[in-house]
Amino acid sequence: MADGTQVPRAWDRHEILSLFDPASGVLDRRVHSDEALYRLELERIFARGWNFMCHGSQIREPGDYFVTYIGEDQVIAVRDEEGAVNVLLNTCRHRGNALCRAEQGRAKSFVCSYHGWNYGLDGRLIGAPGLSTYYHGDLDRSRLGLVKARVEEYLGFYFATLSPDAPSLHDYLGEVGRIGLGMMCAYGEVECVDGVQKNIIDCNWKIAVDNLFDWYHVTYSHASADSAGFFDISEILHPKNQMVMLGEYGHAIGGPATPQEIQDQIDALSDEQREAMSRAQPRNSPRVRPSSATDLMGPVGVRSHGHPNIFPNLWITMSGLQMCLRLPRGPSRTELWWFTFVPKDAHAELKRKMIWQANHVFGPAGLLEQDDGENWSQSTRAAGGLASRGLGARIGMGLGHGAVEEGPRGERYVEGLVSEHGQRWLYRAWTEWMAARDWAELEANHAPPPSGAV
Repeated sequence: MADGTQVPRAWDRHEILSLFDPASGVLDRRVHSDEALYRLELERIFARGWNFMCHGSQIREPGDYFVTYIGEDQVIAVRDEEGAVNVLLNTCRHRGNALCRAEQGRAKSFVCSYHGWNYGLDGRLIGAPGLSTYYHGDLDRSRLGLVKARVEEYLGFYFATLSPDAPSLHDYLGEVGRIGLGMMCAYGEVECVDGVQKNIIDCNWKIAVDNLFDWYHVTYSHASADSAGFFDISEILHPKNQMVMLGEYGHAIGGPATPQEIQDQIDALSDEQREAMSRAQPRNSPRVRPSSATDLMGPVGVRSHGHPNIFPNLWITMSGLQMCLRLPRGPSRTELWWFTFVPKDAHAELKRKMIWQANHVFGPAGLLEQDDGENWSQSTRAAGGLASRGLGARIGMGLGHGAVEEGPRGERYVEGLVSEHGQRWLYRAWTEWMAARDWAELEANHAPPPSGAV
């Protein structure tokens, strides 16, 4: 069609697997524009996978809640009277009205504003007006509680899945996913700052995800930040000291890494000496991690200062200061949620400085995000064009030139120059998730972290 709109269609397994060729790095642009593929993503990726909900510091006390999403399904993450965290579908079992309208807060129960049905913090239907009169005692409350997702946590970060067949969160994350979350806690316990920055960009959610592995664009796309003196690109890029970690189910980490010979020198230092080393480094250099971080992240993971993505859509910034959800809002719209974290025991002035930095780097007011958003939007627009969508996208940088190494915890990683290994791993995993009809098929057919040449 002239406007680029595509007629919805069904996709079979063979067609889905043909959308990305790992051997050539060619990606079919319909991956970023097709309505039917998007609808299938909601079912086979978001409803099936483990989705980040919130951090424990956002719901400290019984009744504290935070409203978020699994795909396009709105859910309430709430701590109940027993201290357990529940994730409840935010829709009344009577007529579907949303129970909770505020983004976060504290409640004793959830009451539907339409007809007054009342639900406990554990999702049980406590009561409804007219139980004995209008319903003649026939309403079975035990069968009409709110739909509950499975909930598990790691390091205080809560995840939920709508799939009863999904593996445990620990197994789902694997070593690379756990390293990514460990990056947030490498310097000690953290807490989430009140207020989540939210904005919508006219882009496909996967373009916003694959960009976090992309260190090729930094010099050019973010030249304005460099020329404005906001940061020195040469201090953060390290194009020859890159590490890409490839994990289970599509998790990956990509970006700068501390060379092994330098890490060996760091390992011989006390934590006090490491702090002194951090203070002596150029501005914007990553802080040297304490010795406890090696226990948390492993001897390979502790060297990484890249960007992790917990598949499908949770980005952790290289500093461990922020996390971002890329929430799908259609094939060409993504809502970005930026969470900022600070050390729990830090003094007020340090927290203020960290929040200032977070606000000015990423998020709707962030200098870098404004550069990226324009590129993502234009790339998505081209993916829907009648002629341009047939051209394909090429993510073959470094293909065949990477040698996978294996760490002592089984982690797989590639070191060397800036590459597109992370992007290729993302889209390979995406095709496998999309082609699998259930978890059993996904587990049987997904590619394990690779070995040899990539």
